[in-house]
Order: sequence, then C-alpha cells, then structure tokens
Amino acid sequence: QVQLVESGGGLVQAGGSLRLSCAASGRTFSSYAMGWFRQAPGEDREFVAAISATGDYTYYADSVKGRFTISRDNGKNTVYLQMDTLKPEDTAVYYCAAKRGYGAYIHVSEYYFWGQGTQVTISS
Repeated sequence: QVQLVESGGGLVQAGGSLRLSCAASGRTFSSYAMGWFRQAPGEDREFVAAISATGDYTYYADSVKGRFTISRDNGKNTVYLQMDTLKPEDTAVYYCAAKRGYGAYIHVSEYYFWGQGTQVTISS
C-alpha cells in the first residue's frame, strides 16, 4: 500500500513556474514507477509525465515537453514536477500516481495508487 500526498500547487501568471511535490509513504518507494496526471473541469484525466522506479526513464506528454521536468528522490520518497513557462491551458488539478514496476507508464488505468490532487491555476 502506498499513500501519496501532493503539494506545491497555486496561482501563478502565464510564463511563471511552479514545482509540485508528491510525498509517498512506505519503505518500497524505489520499486514504484511514478506519474503525474492532470484533470481540467469537464475533461478526462490526462497524462503529463512519468518516471521509472530508478529514475532512468522519463516520458512526457507532447503538450508539456520542453517545459516540464519530472524527477524523483528515492531517499526522500518524493517525486517532483518542475513546471516552467506555464500557460493558461495548464490549469487543472494535478495528481501523482504510483504503480509497482520498473517501466514508465502513461495510461491512467495502469496506476494503482493516487494522491488527492493539488490545484494549479495559471492566469493570462
């Protein structure tokens, strides 16, 4: 069982930056692939970024490639999402998710554990 708690959301102007954190419970964090997803009002939850258990592999949605960076610190049981050059269309609730495994996974249905989400709002 893994419990996930996101933090770092907020309101920023377009062009600004935010860093999201996701703290995980448990002693086997390094066995879990992690992902970030987001959901805007009235929209389906969509993939943003994923990182393998060791951090060797990362994947990004085309919409955030070059602007967002996913990373993890297995010693701190934490995964991060650095978001730069933010746009109004990045506004959403951002969720982190965990899946036991050593790949990097991009589908909502592949993840077993989810955080409660953190709101990110980008003003124009």
